[in-house]
Amino acid sequence: MLETEICQMKMRNPTALAAGVLGSTAASLNWAARSGAGAVVTKSFGTEPNKGYPNPTTVEVEGGIINAIGLSNPGVESIQAELKKLEGNVPQIASVYGSTPEEFASVASQVENLVDALELNVSCPHAMEGCGASIGQDPELTHQFVKAVKKKVDIPVIAKLTPNVTDIVEIAQAAESAGADALTLINSLGPGMRIDLETAHPILSNRFGGMSGPAIKPIALRCVYQTYQNVKIPIIGVGGVTNHQDLVEFLYSGARCVQIGTAVMYHGLEVFQEIATGLEKFMNEKNYQTVEEMVGLAHQ
Repeated sequence: MLETEICQMKMRNPTALAAGVLGSTAASLNWAARSGAGAVVTKSFGTEPNKGYPNPTTVEVEGGIINAIGLSNPGVESIQAELKKLEGNVPQIASVYGSTPEEFASVASQVENLVDALELNVSCPHAMEGCGASIGQDPELTHQFVKAVKKKVDIPVIAKLTPNVTDIVEIAQAAESAGADALTLINSLGPGMRIDLETAHPILSNRFGGMSGPAIKPIALRCVYQTYQNVKIPIIGVGGVTNHQDLVEFLYSGARCVQIGTAVMYHGLEVFQEIATGLEKFMNEKNYQTVEEMVGLAHQ
């Protein structure tokens, strides 16, 4: 009943661990899979190790958190060693980044044989200069980066897009025309900030960061809804999913599955099984036989 499929990857339920959450080691990714996630996505990684920004890198706000990690990661060589230790009982997706199309393609090709799909992080609002949202806010650059990776690898390529644009449909169509097999909508919102009342200084070391959590769900839903109307490739929804009701909204808006990030911080990895159990009960009550029946119903 809960099974779904995206890019020929079969998921036991329509939930996945989002990039950036517990995704730097095989142990954490396997833990998420054993806890009920239908798929797992690694933390974004690049060619070389990156320390990211110094602490503090996260701060709580009403309705979520703001984070500026700065794409900290151990580099592709270390990640390769971790990917080899994955148990493989759910689809495994590698989130990659780079500052040039060639760099993206190089990182992608180095892990192609270790994962089921690639997610291109062209949308991080707090990335180091030359990476992240500066790419995903430009349809031409988005097209170039996606096309470069598609030329280099044979596994599915998923473009993760930023909501911080005037027209997300334009960016989505650029990724689709470059050969993207699916889209992930959305990365964190912002950048935003908080200021300490005692010191009068910004709390985050980078001053600004991306916002995630329940408060951004309405924007994520709108992005999925608009994009579903204008592209033919499947969509993965992400942004503020904390319960099965949130998941159903994303399915109705046009997503085939969702990724969950901030909710893991608040509710633990048990959240995957809780959402799956809630979804199954909802589907029984509403007489849905498959997840596919629910995708895009808000457009009827």
